[in-house]
Amino acid sequence: MKDRGSEVHKWILDLCNRYLLTDGILVNSFLELESEAFNYLRQRGDTDIPPVYPVGPLIRTGGPETENEQCLKWLNDQPPKSVLYVSFGSGGTLSVDQFRELAHGLEMSGQRFLWVVRTPQENDLPQGFLERNENKGLVVTSWAPQIQVLSHGSTGGFVTHCGWNSILESVVFGVPLIAWPLCFEHKMNAVYLTEGLKAAIRVRENENGVVERGEVSEMIKQLMDGEEGKRIRKRMMEVKMAGADALTKDGSSSRALGQVVQKWTDNLDIEN
Repeated sequence: MKDRGSEVHKWILDLCNRYLLTDGILVNSFLELESEAFNYLRQRGDTDIPPVYPVGPLIRTGGPETENEQCLKWLNDQPPKSVLYVSFGSGGTLSVDQFRELAHGLEMSGQRFLWVVRTPQENDLPQGFLERNENKGLVVTSWAPQIQVLSHGSTGGFVTHCGWNSILESVVFGVPLIAWPLCFEHKMNAVYLTEGLKAAIRVRENENGVVERGEVSEMIKQLMDGEEGKRIRKRMMEVKMAGADALTKDGSSSRALGQVVQKWTDNLDIEN
């Protein structure tokens, strides 16, 4: 994006301009989650901006639930709300130094954890890490059934890269977050989660851009056992209920979708 002469920059600008050519935009969000943004768009009333319809939260609940039975069986043996789920999405990777700092921080926290590690990063784990933590942590490689993990009664927190799908899934199941943005819109999402929605704790990097093990450990303890974690957990449950209400018959997302259907129906009547 910084290189204004690049083909990628031109492609993104063209894509953004195409939004203005539409009759409306469906967004996988809901009014109560981003009320200020949606209300601002509605109040502007500019004819050059298509109407935006928040119709979420919509998540994918189907899929191969048994592809990684190991982690689900392990979760079944853990106490309620005791496990911290750690995943940076399908494309999220950390530097070797950051990866090891995260590992040490998890161990220092003393909390139970389920950590999704992308191959071949599993080879960068500190020596003896798996053996020392076999009674309180589980490291799975490549993939975990995230919907099933977040909906599990033993899951009490989520370290996330702040991708939008992961955020919505956390909202649907009321799982409080540690925001660890990596790139793209993740940092913007992290700011909103922590400062706007107040449903997450954000990790702090040092002057070299690394989240040190002590910071990792402290953030985990705060979320899982601290007063800040209790406040965030309560707030996330409020957001969860708002999301569920949005999808009811008279909820904001159902009404928005109804407006889209009515618009389509009116257009069909005109054409006929």
